[in-house]
Amino acid sequence: MDTASELLELVHRISRLSRHGYKRRLEPLGLSPSQARALRELVEADRPLRMVQLAEALRIVPRSLTPVVDALEEAGLVRRETDPANRRSTLLLITPRGAEVHERSREARREVARDLFGVLSQEQRERLKELLGEVDRDNWAV
Repeated sequence: MDTASELLELVHRISRLSRHGYKRRLEPLGLSPSQARALRELVEADRPLRMVQLAEALRIVPRSLTPVVDALEEAGLVRRETDPANRRSTLLLITPRGAEVHERSREARREVARDLFGVLSQEQRERLKELLGEVDRDNWAV
């Protein structure tokens, strides 16, 4: 197997470990990974987002976002509001409970990261981050 194929296999295995660990830690919070990602984007935006803006930030089509937002709203983590600037648009606002659950989901991500990358030194983690960042930037630029 060539090096590129080996790298792809390693990234796939690490990604699987990451997803499995994260999903397991999110279950007590009643969240799926996609719901946690949506919450994270809303918190980091630091302002209400339209559905289409959140879909763009998550790099998904808006219709895929609807069930995620429905579940978050049903759980009391986000609230929909008509956009006063465009009454045909809906804004998504994080609730106080949503902010609290988001904090707990952030801690779950940190735990997974510590579990996975704890075998590396800080210098090795920084280098890996740099290298993977280059791959990510180059491939999303297309």
